[in-house]
Amino acid sequence: MSHVKTMRVISQDVLGGPEVLKEIEVERPAPGPNQVLVRVRAAGLNPTDWKHRAAGIFLGEPPFVLGWDVSGVVEAVGFGVAAFGPGDEVFGMLPYPYGHGSHAEYVIAPVRALTRKPAGIDHAQAGALPLVSLTAWQALVEHADLQPGQRVLVHAAAGGVGHVAVQIAKARGAYVIGTASAGKHEFLRGLGVDEVIDYRETDFAEAVKDVDVVLDTMGGDHALRSLRVLRPGGLVVSILPVGAEGFREEAERLGVRAITMLVDADRADMEAIADLVEQGKLRAAIAGTFPLAGVAEAHALGDTGRTTGKLVLVVD
Repeated sequence: MSHVKTMRVISQDVLGGPEVLKEIEVERPAPGPNQVLVRVRAAGLNPTDWKHRAAGIFLGEPPFVLGWDVSGVVEAVGFGVAAFGPGDEVFGMLPYPYGHGSHAEYVIAPVRALTRKPAGIDHAQAGALPLVSLTAWQALVEHADLQPGQRVLVHAAAGGVGHVAVQIAKARGAYVIGTASAGKHEFLRGLGVDEVIDYRETDFAEAVKDVDVVLDTMGGDHALRSLRVLRPGGLVVSILPVGAEGFREEAERLGVRAITMLVDADRADMEAIADLVEQGKLRAAIAGTFPLAGVAEAHALGDTGRTTGKLVLVVD
């Protein structure tokens, strides 16, 4: 009998559609210094997962295991880890982009990527939050320094990042305008959105003006056109740093500011997010939960770009 402990992971050998994802068994890793082995209870899915599955983006050629969001239980800690011990419930985002691998039964995380899971939410809820919350927090709070009474426009406000950004902006006391298809307007009003725009009927660049901050979740032309709705000195933060040729130059010409960003793992930000959760000011809308074996179905749904909130893998 071998003593090697194994785990199930969702891997792929080629780039492509959801059908390339498959469940395989690999050796369970051991945590090194300043690392934690987490038994995954839930792991969110994000657009970056389907994009990497199809195109490899930052990770190059497979094989690889996707997944950045994680909520689970500490199984073992490496040398020098003082913050957590076995049995602690934690959540966080693995360092983006190279720390992926949470779509599995276990994953190694650097200790500083994790914080304690709020006791009042389950693992599915906690696993849905990290990447989108960190993205929205870093965009709105760190980069935009959003203040009470400021006007913020959130694109695709019912999407994963969008619906969390809306809640963070409201918690900061901002006036929030969101774009979404008509069927999602009631959902957004329930989150406290002050003004909802049906992007299919209305050109936001015509309908909105004098905004302090725009959170652009779409990239490309959306990023450029968003510059036109700002007040002088206002800011567009784009979380898709691709396809917007001349974005910064155009901002300068218009007397406004433009930033492109990628999300970054950060414990202090995760603690701020956990705090909002504990105050009842932030929760993830979950569009669907799937077992590990259902990961291809989850990706196929994600590929449509139509889901409200988050898709989550729940690992037994």
